[in-house]
Amino acid sequence: MRVQIVDDLNNGRGLKAPESQNLRGVVDFDYGKHSLVIPLVRMVTVRLLDPHDAERFKALRLLAVDNSPTSIWPTRQEEMARSIEEIAARIRPTTTQAVFGAFDGGALVGITGVRREPLCQVNHKATIWGVFVSPSYRGRGIAQTLLSAATVHASNEWETIQLMLCVNAENLPAKRLYASHGFQTFGLEPRAMKVGDRFYDEEHMCKQLV
Repeated sequence: MRVQIVDDLNNGRGLKAPESQNLRGVVDFDYGKHSLVIPLVRMVTVRLLDPHDAERFKALRLLAVDNSPTSIWPTRQEEMARSIEEIAARIRPTTTQAVFGAFDGGALVGITGVRREPLCQVNHKATIWGVFVSPSYRGRGIAQTLLSAATVHASNEWETIQLMLCVNAENLPAKRLYASHGFQTFGLEPRAMKVGDRFYDEEHMCKQLV
């Protein structure tokens, strides 16, 4: 997989990669001044979510809870109880939060959030959260693209120099994904989650951007 940052010459829309034998599709990431062009098996568009996406975000989060209950803190009941107004506020882009979505047409198939504290002594770092791709869309590079989008946003918009995240210590695919993006484990929180009668440890990971 390659990531190419290119000047945006098409009114804020991502540029399309040229056709080639090795490129059967692209991820077209809208990012104002720049765009990310990333090869995929089929066309998927990655963009910032806004309050109008609240219903689709809630539906995908419920799928995430059902599919990966040991990777997401809220239970299905807790996630279901969130109002659309709460979710709209949660995904609205601000100077301290952003959520990216991957779309196949009008279907939201992947999400990744990034947030930071407003306090000046800690706002140099941001936290990646909620990384999830619908099971039927896995293995196509979508999670990698969402992580790249969140990283570019945090670096360009917030001048973030460090990214943080937590991951279930038993979730090997997720740990490989984050390691491939330069995240390194710096600590282990024992019994960080309790799902049913079982405890799960979480690894704390960090990536320095500068």
